[in-house]
Amino acid sequence: MKKKVLSAILCAAMAVSMSACGLQSPDAGNADAGTTDAGTADAGTTDAGTADTGAADAGDAAVEPVGPAVTLVYAEVNPLEGTIVGQTATAFKEKVEELSGGSITIDIQAGGVLGDEAAVLDTMLGGGGTIDMSRISAFALTSYGGEKSMLLSLPYTFVGRDHFWAFANSDLAQEFLLEPHENGSGVRGLFYGEEGFRHFFTSKDISGIDDLAGMKIRVSNDPVMNGLVEGLGANPTVVSMNELYSALQTGVVDAAEQPIANYQANAFNEVANTIILDGHTLGAIEVIITDEAWDSLTPEQQDVMMQASQYAADYNRTISAETESRILDELKAGGCNVIEVDDLTPWQDACKDVITENTKGMEDLYQQILDLQ
Repeated sequence: MKKKVLSAILCAAMAVSMSACGLQSPDAGNADAGTTDAGTADAGTTDAGTADTGAADAGDAAVEPVGPAVTLVYAEVNPLEGTIVGQTATAFKEKVEELSGGSITIDIQAGGVLGDEAAVLDTMLGGGGTIDMSRISAFALTSYGGEKSMLLSLPYTFVGRDHFWAFANSDLAQEFLLEPHENGSGVRGLFYGEEGFRHFFTSKDISGIDDLAGMKIRVSNDPVMNGLVEGLGANPTVVSMNELYSALQTGVVDAAEQPIANYQANAFNEVANTIILDGHTLGAIEVIITDEAWDSLTPEQQDVMMQASQYAADYNRTISAETESRILDELKAGGCNVIEVDDLTPWQDACKDVITENTKGMEDLYQQILDLQ
């Protein structure tokens, strides 16, 4: 009798396991740009903002595992919900796990629980494997063997999204992605994306560029942003992302800058309800992996990672513009003081020195980026 009961339990468990293996993703690049509740992009998304991998036909066989089981820890500073970078991370995770037949698991640690970008990079470059992957701002690699990446964060480099994606899909982008690895830093880039144009927001009432003069503006201590803030006549003040909300609330800083989706997802509008749409940079992002983690993968698993990278980049491009536009409408409807900028000339003039200073020795390379528009 006991054997019969045990047999029934095992059969039921096998049935559940087999039914769980019947999910497959849509082809890369076919993400639907529609959105669902809570602001998540649909690309078919499901509850909790996860990218829908779609149901397989009843007769489809599950993908066989590609290589041995491995788990890669993926650090993300921003929340998964409501952010472009969070949705991109989820799409990447699900595509990797699907294509690898479950042999690769991406463990996303979001909301800055593993530290800010600098702390994450220090951990990754220190070795040991506690963080294998991360989504970072492209300029964050400047001090870690990715000097070329600084060019992507120079103000008003990209005239629009099409210009950025012309770069991101070019041979030049591959050169940028592999630069840290080739310089011996111990990390390499997998793919580029973007999280929307970055704008200044403040806890004070302002009407234009002149009102930023004298303000304490939060920076993450990179030379480009320091130079931009100084060019505006303001005072760059280093504050970590995790401390920014309280810094704005208590007056440690008067202003900061972020893409619109991050501004809303981190509830910065609660403590800094004025945002001025200067669009000084398009927030170029990069997903990186340590050489240690990359080398631990089989060639087949590495191929899966690259296929998933292209899928995630295409997904990011699909959702970014729509998400930014929708969130801006929500902010306006919620009473956020949104200031339009009709003339960018004063902003561009304020940036001339920082562009000149940070393109020294790379003028030709920078011109190649400009020529892609």
